[in-house]
Amino acid sequence: MENEAYETIDLLEVLNAVRQHILAIILTTLVLAAAGFGVSKFLMTPKYEASALMIVNTRQDTSATVTSDQINSATKLVSTYSIILKSDTVLNQVIQNLGLSLDYQHLAERVTVSAVDDTQVMKVTVTSDNPEWARQVCEQITQISPDVILEAVEAGSVKVISNASISPEPVSPNVSRNTALGAVAGLVISVGIVFLMVLLDNKINNEEDVSKYLDLTVVGVIPEYEGGKRK
Repeated sequence: MENEAYETIDLLEVLNAVRQHILAIILTTLVLAAAGFGVSKFLMTPKYEASALMIVNTRQDTSATVTSDQINSATKLVSTYSIILKSDTVLNQVIQNLGLSLDYQHLAERVTVSAVDDTQVMKVTVTSDNPEWARQVCEQITQISPDVILEAVEAGSVKVISNASISPEPVSPNVSRNTALGAVAGLVISVGIVFLMVLLDNKINNEEDVSKYLDLTVVGVIPEYEGGKRK
C-alpha cells in the first residue's frame, strides 16, 4: 500500500500568523463593533413597552374566603383570558375608541399577554416606537377587557392591579448587545481569514518550509540581493 501523506495544522504557525496580523484583527473587531453600535443607535427605531397587571378571579364575590382550588382554577384561566384580551372583540373596540389607523391584525402583533410566574396575575404588554401610544392602548385594553371576559365566560372577574406604565428605557434595540455581537463577529471573521491563509498557503517561504514540506536537508541559504544590497 502506498503511504498516504496527511497535512497537519501547525498551531504555532497559526498563532504566529495571528500575531503578525494582530493589528488587522484589532482593526476589524473595532470596525464591526462600531458598525453594530452605529446601526443600533442611529438607524434602528427604538421600541418602548407599556404594561399593566391584571388579576384573575374565579368568583365575583370578592368578600368570600379564597381557597387553594380557586387560586389554581384562576391560574389555569389566565391562558383563556389572554386569548380573549387579544381577540378582535377587545382590540377592535380599542381601535375605535382611540381612532387608530391600523387594523386588528397589526395591533394584535404589538400586544402580548402572559402569566406572571405561573400565578393568577397576567401581564398585558404593548410595544411601539411611540411610548405614549403604547400606554394609551394598554390602558384601553385593561378598561375594555373585564366586561368582555365577564360576558364571554359568565363567571369570575378580572381586575387591574397595576395601571398601564411606560418602560423608561427602550426595550430594543439593545445597543450594548449589538455592539458586543459586532465585536465578536469582527474577531471571528478576521481570525478565520488568518486561519484560512495559513491553511491554504502551499508556498515555500523559508528554509524551515523546505525541511517541513519536502523532507530535505538544507545545506545552505543563498541571500537575496536587491539593488546591490542584501535584503
